Amino acid sequence: MTHLLVKTIIVITGGSLQGMGMGLFLFPHFIPSGGAGGIAVLLTYWFHLNTGLALWLVNASMLLLAVKYLGKRVAVWTVIGITMTSVSILFFEQTFIIANRNLLLDFFCGSLLLGTGIGLLMRQGVSNGGVGVIALIVSNKRSISPGQPLFWINCCVFIFTAAIIDWKIILLALGSQWISTRMVNLICQLDFYQSYTISWRRK
Repeated sequence: MTHLLVKTIIVITGGSLQGMGMGLFLFPHFIPSGGAGGIAVLLTYWFHLNTGLALWLVNASMLLLAVKYLGKRVAVWTVIGITMTSVSILFFEQTFIIANRNLLLDFFCGSLLLGTGIGLLMRQGVSNGGVGVIALIVSNKRSISPGQPLFWINCCVFIFTAAIIDWKIILLALGSQWISTRMVNLICQLDFYQSYTISWRRK
């Protein structure tokens, strides 16, 4: 019961931090947070959807892969994570209106929060949704940190997004991905010895 409670709190926290980084700092500048975020930005750009809803739709489409390769339990936790992320995006987009934004400040704050949130999720063996499902599958198969495949998959999506919207986006997106990936790797590799150990475990 304690294990379940702690994992639930960590997944909710990770999803919320990820959504905060996206909704409050990155998405207002159309900076893709990752592969799923890039596709969500495109859907928002093309169809004027709410980014929280667009991201949830993209993430939900990846659940079949999660069920097949990672198991139903991981899929359930992924649903919880992506739902918290989408709710968090909606909350921060609609609640906090920042008049005078600073691109560099938003860039760094959003990237750090994004990486921290994803790292907390993947540390629990929970995908952050979208291409994070593919990254976690590769990570489990090859016994490597999920940050590496996540980076390269996202780069491909960034190039496509930049070609559609604006090429300067790719520089911001790659920089954000580099920072967030470092945070993911850092959190996944840290060891915490407490009454409950949340050290990285590959399923």
